[in-house]
Amino acid sequence: MEIASFATLVVVVLVYGSLEARLKRLERRNARLERKADLILDHLGIRQEEPGMERVTALLRENKKIQAIKEYREITDADLKEAKEAVERMDGTRG
Repeated sequence: MEIASFATLVVVVLVYGSLEARLKRLERRNARLERKADLILDHLGIRQEEPGMERVTALLRENKKIQAIKEYREITDADLKEAKEAVERMDGTRG
């Protein structure tokens, strides 16, 4: 009985590790595709505004970058790094 439980546990751990690695690869691929789509839109001069982004833009005009990042995160459910990069692109700055 213990051997069967142990074997099952090993299989579950291996499957979980495999799925986690695949998910990370898919997330990286998705990020690359999003960057490429953003570059294409920028090259064509097309602005894609999400609903509610007016508030983020207004905060940037008021030089309230941190609040703009927080607002962006609330609107899009983005993580901190993604939100920071997006707001910096909107603001036209880097770093």
